[in-house]
Amino acid sequence: MKKILLTLFFLSTFICSSHEIRPAYLQITEVENNTFDVYFKIPSRGTATPKLRAVFPKNASLTSISGPNFFDGFANFNYQLTLKESLEGQEIHIEGLKKTLIDVLIRLEYKNGTEHTFLLQPDNDTAVIPGQSSIASIIKVYTFLGIEHILLGFDHLLFVLALVLISKGGWKIFKTITAFTFAHSITLSLATLGLVSFPGAPVEAVIALSIVFLASEILNLQKGKPSLTSKRPWLVAFTFGLLHGFGFAGALSDIGLPQQAIPYALGFFNLGVELGQLAFVVVVFILSYLLQKTKLQLQWTQKAIPYAIGSIASFWMIERVVGFWG
Repeated sequence: MKKILLTLFFLSTFICSSHEIRPAYLQITEVENNTFDVYFKIPSRGTATPKLRAVFPKNASLTSISGPNFFDGFANFNYQLTLKESLEGQEIHIEGLKKTLIDVLIRLEYKNGTEHTFLLQPDNDTAVIPGQSSIASIIKVYTFLGIEHILLGFDHLLFVLALVLISKGGWKIFKTITAFTFAHSITLSLATLGLVSFPGAPVEAVIALSIVFLASEILNLQKGKPSLTSKRPWLVAFTFGLLHGFGFAGALSDIGLPQQAIPYALGFFNLGVELGQLAFVVVVFILSYLLQKTKLQLQWTQKAIPYAIGSIASFWMIERVVGFWG
């Protein structure tokens, strides 16, 4: 198992930043016949914002109301959209999307209560406004967003990797990952539904601290000093999993939930997170198997990789704590 760490160590040099690429959000709400309020939220770093622009049909008039207003890592724009005919069946295009790695979640709400949710991506930046609302489209979009979030959430993946490393044996790994999954599913659901809440910045800092803690526990185990963490890693996985759930909820709150299908969106976002997490664990085991077949002698990685995990997580923790006053 420890032989996988060399590959993952080199991979970590490309993912030193723990901040995932967050999706942009375009909300289109009908206020009068063929007149819409448009809200466009684009992820930014400070005042640096990707040059994205929503392009509507030629017969549409788009008037800027306000923006950009910068808040919590996003640039916010407000417009009024007026059309001479129905928006259904028309094309919407996100100009500049091909030059980014950003997805755009689009939510359209009509006065009669009909809602549509769909996703545009750099390789698919144009869509036709659907004519009928579809639960299937919500399931598809939120499952994909869950998978994308966990696979680009490098701090969560590094925590899962540390859990795998400190858990000896397949059954113990299964119990540990299951405990982590169950715990973060609880807090993800409660926080997203507004039943509990914690400020995002401290949560993100403590998530990084949880990775540092696991890295130190891996080193203690290697030194022949087993602790409660290495003996019963599922307890630690469950405890910190509750915290990680708030981190997932923060990402989902940035996206928002369609009011007519909250259970579907929440449930399938969570399913997407679990699918992505499972895929990551499978890749870890495949790499382990392949490297064991090579019979490489990489004893130095036993200590180097826990130190690398702890160092990267320490950097994230300091960065996030400093961000409290940024």
